[in-house]
Amino acid sequence: MRCTRCQAQAQVELRGRNLALCKEHYLDWFVTETGRAIKKHRMLEPGERVLVAVSGGKDSLALWDVLSRLGYEAVGVHIHLGIGAYSDRSLEVTRAFAQERGLELLVVDLKEAYGFGVPELAQLSGRVACSACGLSKRYILNQVAVEGGFRAVATGHNLDDEAAVLLGNLLNADPATLVRQGPVLPAKPGLAARVKPFYRFTEREVLSYALLRRIPFLHEECPNAKGAKSLLYKDVLNRLEEAQPGSKLRLLEGFLDKIRPQLKEAEGEALLNECERCGYPTTGAVCSFCRMWDAVYRRAKKRRLLPEEAEFHPKVEVRLG
Repeated sequence: MRCTRCQAQAQVELRGRNLALCKEHYLDWFVTETGRAIKKHRMLEPGERVLVAVSGGKDSLALWDVLSRLGYEAVGVHIHLGIGAYSDRSLEVTRAFAQERGLELLVVDLKEAYGFGVPELAQLSGRVACSACGLSKRYILNQVAVEGGFRAVATGHNLDDEAAVLLGNLLNADPATLVRQGPVLPAKPGLAARVKPFYRFTEREVLSYALLRRIPFLHEECPNAKGAKSLLYKDVLNRLEEAQPGSKLRLLEGFLDKIRPQLKEAEGEALLNECERCGYPTTGAVCSFCRMWDAVYRRAKKRRLLPEEAEFHPKVEVRLG
C-alpha cells in the first residue's frame, strides 16, 4: 500500500476517504483537517485562548497537541474524578504531557471540591455513574471557563462518539437533545461555547495520530464505562462501517446538514433563568447540577457521611497542575 501523496510506504489506510498516507503526510493531513473543521464552523478565532478538557486519553491529548500546533493558546483543564487509581493515573499522564510541552494545566479535584468522588456520588445521587459524572464534568468545565475568561471549551469527542450519541438520541426520539447535537454549541451569557474539532475523525484515525506523534496516553477505559449503551451503539456502527466505509460520517453529516436545521427552526430558543443556588443559566429555578448535589448532601447527612452543618457550595477551587 502506497501513500496517495508521495507513493512512499503508507502507514494509515483511510477506506472511508479513499486515502492511504505515510506518517509525514498523515500527521499533516490530520492537523490540516482539524483546522478546516474549526474554520468551517467558526469554532475558534485565530490564536484564541481556549480551554481544553483533558482526561489523559488519546482523544483529549491529541486535541491539545493539535490546537497548540495550530497556534491557539490552549490551556488544559483536568478533573480528578476520584475513581481510585484510575483517576490518579489519568492525572499523572496528563501532567506529564503538559510538563513535557510547557503547557498550562489547571486541575479540579471533585472529591476535594464537594466531598465525594464519582463512585460515592453515583450511590448517593441514585444516578448511574456516567450520568452523575457527565453532569458534574459539564458544569465544572463551564464554571472554570466562564470564571477564567475563556470564550470556549474544546473537547476531544470524535466521530464514533458523536455518531453513537446520535443513534441513541434517534432511537429515543428526543428532539430537545437532538437539536443540541453538533460540533458547536454557541456561547451565551454564563455559558461558554462548546466546540468539538475532532467530530469528523473516527476513533481509529485519532488513535493513529496519537501513535504516530508518539503521544503517551492512558490506554485503559474508565471502569464505569462497562455496560454503557454507547458501547453497544458503537459496536453496531463499527459493523456498518466495516461493510460500508464512510457510513458514520454520512450519518452524522446528513443529520447536521439536513435534519438539525429543521429541528432548530421548530424547537426555537429555550428560555434561560439564573439558578437560585449558583447563578448559572438553567431552564428551571435550580439547575440540575445543584439539585443533584443538594440531594447528595441531604442523603449523606442521613447516613452520617457528612456532619449536619455541612453545606454544598457550587464554586470549585482550581489549582495549577
